[in-house]
Amino acid sequence: MDNEIQHQADFAQNISVPMSRRKAFAMAAKLGLGSAVLAGGLGTGMAANPPEAGGGLPKKNYKFVYVNHVTTSEFFTPTIYGIQDACAFFGCSYQWTGSQNSVVSEMVNAMQTAIAGKADGIAVCLIDATAFDAPTVNALAAGIPVIGYNADVPAGSPNKRLCYVGQPLYQSGYNIATRWLKLVPKGGHIMLSIPSPGTLNQQPRLDGYVQAIKDQGSPVTYDVVNSSVDQATEISRIESYYLSHKDVAGLFGTGGGDTHACGFVSAKYGLAKKGVIVAGYDLYPQTLGYIKAGDMTFTTDQQPYLQGFVPLLQMYLYKLSGGAVAPADTNTGLAYVTKDNVDLYLGKSRFEGSTSAEADLVHRVAWSGPGFRCGHQMEERSNSSGCVIQRRTKT
Repeated sequence: MDNEIQHQADFAQNISVPMSRRKAFAMAAKLGLGSAVLAGGLGTGMAANPPEAGGGLPKKNYKFVYVNHVTTSEFFTPTIYGIQDACAFFGCSYQWTGSQNSVVSEMVNAMQTAIAGKADGIAVCLIDATAFDAPTVNALAAGIPVIGYNADVPAGSPNKRLCYVGQPLYQSGYNIATRWLKLVPKGGHIMLSIPSPGTLNQQPRLDGYVQAIKDQGSPVTYDVVNSSVDQATEISRIESYYLSHKDVAGLFGTGGGDTHACGFVSAKYGLAKKGVIVAGYDLYPQTLGYIKAGDMTFTTDQQPYLQGFVPLLQMYLYKLSGGAVAPADTNTGLAYVTKDNVDLYLGKSRFEGSTSAEADLVHRVAWSGPGFRCGHQMEERSNSSGCVIQRRTKT
């Protein structure tokens, strides 16, 4: 490198004001520096004055709202932990709100309250095909990004949500049914359960089940049971169905609660020993226990932790970048949990919701503002390094 270029590189290296990558390259171009010089010179100068902590990203007091359809469901325990962990990392706060029993009007009201309270972003379970269209438009008009999670509007919907984070529900139902159809004797009779018929978090799964049966040449007959979103009612209805259909060859849930109920009935009556196939969705600790004991055949993991963490990450980046980093659809996957790999899920893990403890994370309580409230009871303790950890004790 000649003396003039070296002088320019030294000048760039000594710049101490923080600047964006785009501005850095613009300055380098004006100085006549190549990319290699930029990396070795200007990059070193920027490294001496890094942004705030958090993997190079600044902590921001953004306030995000999650609108849920079953706010007290055990399924969403790891989702809430994912939200909390993202908040701890990025300096944000959150509110968990919506409905306990899939009442769409309550969810819409929660969205409207979040808009009025000037939330920095809204993540919502889009369980209805049209009810969330207007509040989504209103939120976007107010500069509030809206992300769908766990349940999404149908393809071609006019809903303007920016992206969807979760499992493709119809396809998951189809794939799961294809798996258990190989295990159920041809000509057998099975039960398909759905806790809340018509809602977009579960109906597509049931539709996928039914289509797979048709595409296989209808190798089984089936009944559909409306099992309810209440756990005790789910167990009661599925147990009643079994007692009046003792020749049933399979019990299949479309949600976490009714899948757990199928396992409960199987364990109570020893159905696995009779060759009954039992499967469904999600990772309730009881469900995992039934798989370990051999009372259930398999369940599926849609990674609820990511359904909390990823929407917050995307809303944070959208706000931080002024919209330049647009939220992107994220498939949280379809993994099968069987007796062969269930031990991986049975260990105590914050990521699966079986414990609230994890490595020295500092969590912020949900923020309070106009129309907002914290949806969880918390307790505080200090860890070994003196940091305060706020742990959710009640969903």
